[in-house]
Amino acid sequence: MKRIGFERSQRNCFAARPLVSLVLAVALFAVSLPATISAQTLAKTPRLTEDQRLLHVLNRLGYGARPGDVERVRRVGLERYIEQQLFPDKIADETAAAKVRDLPAMQMTTAELYAKYPQPGALLKQLQRQGRLPAGLAELRENRVKGNPPAGGAAAMPAAAGEQADDSVMSGEVMPQSMKNDDAAKQPEAEKNADRNEYREAIRQYYVENNLLPPHRLTADLQASRILRAVYSERQLQEVLVDFWSNHFNVFAGKGADRWLLVSFDRDTIRPHTLGKFRDLLQATAESPAMLFYLDNFQSVSPNAAPQGGMNRGGMMNNRRRMNRGGMRPGGGLGGLLGGGGRGAMRDQQQRQPADNGQMNMPPRPPRRARGINENYARELMELHTLGVEGGYTQKDVQEVARCFTGWTIMDPRGFVSAMGLGNASRAGSFYFNARQHDDGEKTVLGHKIPAGGGVKDGLMVLDILARHPATAKFIATKLARRFVSDAPTPALVERIAAAFTKSDGDIRETLRAVFTSPEFNAPENYRQKIKTPFEVAMSAVRSLGGETNGGPALHQWIARMGEPLYMYQAPTGYPDTAEHWVNTGALLERLNFGLALAANRIPGTRVDLARHAAAGGANNGGGTATAADKSRLVGQFAAIILQGDISPKTKESLLRQLNEAATTATTATTAQNADTLAPAAMGGEDSLMELPAEREPRGRRRAERMGAMQTPVQSEVARVAALILGSPEFQRQ
Repeated sequence: MKRIGFERSQRNCFAARPLVSLVLAVALFAVSLPATISAQTLAKTPRLTEDQRLLHVLNRLGYGARPGDVERVRRVGLERYIEQQLFPDKIADETAAAKVRDLPAMQMTTAELYAKYPQPGALLKQLQRQGRLPAGLAELRENRVKGNPPAGGAAAMPAAAGEQADDSVMSGEVMPQSMKNDDAAKQPEAEKNADRNEYREAIRQYYVENNLLPPHRLTADLQASRILRAVYSERQLQEVLVDFWSNHFNVFAGKGADRWLLVSFDRDTIRPHTLGKFRDLLQATAESPAMLFYLDNFQSVSPNAAPQGGMNRGGMMNNRRRMNRGGMRPGGGLGGLLGGGGRGAMRDQQQRQPADNGQMNMPPRPPRRARGINENYARELMELHTLGVEGGYTQKDVQEVARCFTGWTIMDPRGFVSAMGLGNASRAGSFYFNARQHDDGEKTVLGHKIPAGGGVKDGLMVLDILARHPATAKFIATKLARRFVSDAPTPALVERIAAAFTKSDGDIRETLRAVFTSPEFNAPENYRQKIKTPFEVAMSAVRSLGGETNGGPALHQWIARMGEPLYMYQAPTGYPDTAEHWVNTGALLERLNFGLALAANRIPGTRVDLARHAAAGGANNGGGTATAADKSRLVGQFAAIILQGDISPKTKESLLRQLNEAATTATTATTAQNADTLAPAAMGGEDSLMELPAEREPRGRRRAERMGAMQTPVQSEVARVAALILGSPEFQRQ
């Protein structure tokens, strides 16, 4: 994914060299990558103090402390608080629930989402087939499909190219040269831009008049729901586990219909199973339409299956044609990057940069693939979801598991058929088992015989085998230990967690008890040793300052700039959970920029009230007039608010030195001014091809006023202090 505006961001950061020196000198070099802690070291090391344990639990089992949380947990008792967090259904959570209810997409079924957030190209095609496309829009679409200016008359392009043109014009993109005919190439660029804008506006008006919403709003609502719950929910451990399991069972929102399917994935697949039996969670993900689509299993059929017409096959044909968008190569829903050669090619693809104009290259339309078994899900099920790469399975096991899951598919996967009035609209986008597509022969998986004629039970037997395999216990134990304890958990810790997993038959709650009661979890060596992910940085920063947010795109764009856009990691691996991935100069600079933007209230939809905190402590907020004593008092006051007073003398000395450098005032003006300028293309996936933007903000006085406010220098000494503490190693680690 291309980082739009990266060079501009770097220029801003290097211009602010005095301010950046704190991060480079304190955060970068102070961050030591964790080493394995021996049992002997643990035995000799004193335990955490009670205050440290409180902070440790609030950081590891949640997204940090809000003002007042430490005292509240102290009153409840730490052990009782942990036990409460292990039973989230018993915790009242109306504030977070009410905020999520304001997100319309999160309340709808998948079928309702297809109807409310239709894909523009598909919608226009359906309206045209039904004879319901408004005359003016029909003429514009016809001209667009032909590649002609209005009143032109060249031959029409293939339907697929026309449909891509419908989608691409809505994000202001220019079609690839391979899709333009000679007449279109001769059209002056200014005239083509005018045509494109007219077409875009006509489609936008149709959406408005018919009470429809653009598809990119789906992902924005889903991302906002995660942000709102992380900030406001009292069920903090559940939100951490939603993040953990969503990453473990990663699905990329930029792939085809997954934009619509991920809402159900979060609501119906992940959330109900975060603390239940792993076997139940595994089956929920196996039956999830989002996972079936992402890893192409909805297209996996027995080679001997009879050709089938109707709803599912039609949906499959449409998906074959559409899946090759966004620069993905032919050969499967993930562009063949998983088929045949495993995930290596896909991981390489993730690092590729788009064309110079910021758009993904459009490959030529591939030949139609032969129907058959797809191994993508089978491979990732074992390597990433259960056994691990060293789990002892073979390529033959992959093939046999793939046979077991043939026929696990999706009813009307894109909602096209129900939109045409040809199917049961209420079932669009739902899981179903198609026995006609299933390979019903005998299979052998990891030495276990699966008899012929089992139908859907074949896949369920595979899930039983994998969920109870010793390698799965070790793999899940390792990932949980890495998430909650240390980047390099000891073998002894992993063994104890795996034993708890096995003894409880994969009970996640009991497994986590083994984690939280372990000596390693409470060891001082693991206190503030894990680097926060960008999502954790943003959520804990808002919470620590008692901030308010609507969870909107502006805040999520900062999370993306720091490197972790939600549901936008293309590879099935999910984001790494170790310091090596997050510790680099560019990432740390973005983290400091985020702290500046937050403290200065430059993130639209998110606000912190630093003046209230300053007034409560009697601090002087007189801009550049603060004395050295004022600055020292401010640092102590906000260290108490943000870090609960747990700040090292070295960091405090660096903060005060930084505040006393006159250059700071001048340089902070530029570092946070790009809070809401990240282009949708930087988010990856099909947004750049099919997104219908919302109505553009006026570029006159209102926009000038807004941008002027965004670029106002950070004059408040309070804001500078808060931003620097948010960039400190004590805050960036947990």
